[in-house]
Amino acid sequence: MKVIAAYLLAVLGGNTCPTDKDLKKILGSVGADADDDRIQLLLSQVEGKDITELIAAGREKLASVPAGGGAVAVAAPAGGGAAAPAAEEKKEEKKVEEKEESDDDMGFSLFD
Repeated sequence: MKVIAAYLLAVLGGNTCPTDKDLKKILGSVGADADDDRIQLLLSQVEGKDITELIAAGREKLASVPAGGGAVAVAAPAGGGAAAPAAEEKKEEKKVEEKEESDDDMGFSLFD
């Protein structure tokens, strides 16, 4: 990931065709190790390709990947009267959580 980030930083800086030396310089400036094999692999895969087209193609591939947690179906209540008790329960839960958070210091204070 760091090699890809270095490549993107080089392109963003105006270098449309960064070399392995450019990527090593960027990685070295932040104290990251430069793995020659990974740099050569990345450069061979992006050689002659436009970075904006690569990003667009990646976005299309990611659009088909499901994101989020498990599928939880929540049915909306048929009548409007059921929504009010649910809102009241949430408020009560929120108050309980706030009290619990204030007890996290277990009687100790930073300034005692």
